[in-house]
Amino acid sequence: MKDILSKISSYNLFNYLLPGIVFAVLAERITTYKIIQSDIIVGLFLYYFCGLVISRIGSLIIEPALKKVSFMRFAPYKDYVQVSAKDATIETLSEVNNMYRTLCALFLVIFATKAFETVTMCLNMSTQTSAYILFVLLLVLFVFSYRKQTKYITQRVEAGKDEHC
Repeated sequence: MKDILSKISSYNLFNYLLPGIVFAVLAERITTYKIIQSDIIVGLFLYYFCGLVISRIGSLIIEPALKKVSFMRFAPYKDYVQVSAKDATIETLSEVNNMYRTLCALFLVIFATKAFETVTMCLNMSTQTSAYILFVLLLVLFVFSYRKQTKYITQRVEAGKDEHC
């Protein structure tokens, strides 16, 4: 257990595990869903996964929505890659930035979880049907996450090629 915890980076801790744990606690308090695990190992993996989902929602929904309404603007990725190679503080600032985005997503997900519970109860939806809906939503979320990550990798490769030419 100690080995597992020692391998968790600060990014994973603050962007996945912490939001996952907070989600589990808040969801149990405001919904009928039982998320908190008595088995610590199972719990850590479940909370990490919940945090990962929340982080992806922040990346795919919160970030583009705030960009679209001109609440924020980003530096070009090529510039980010070049400057972060020279200034390690940029990566730390980016990590903190992502944590704030994930926390925004956390509160959106808590609201959506309560709304989902309310709708499924009003429609008298079976647990199996609501689970299928959840699985489809998770599939869509991770397909788009995969696409976005592939785009970042491609941009980083292109920035690296330009740097060496």
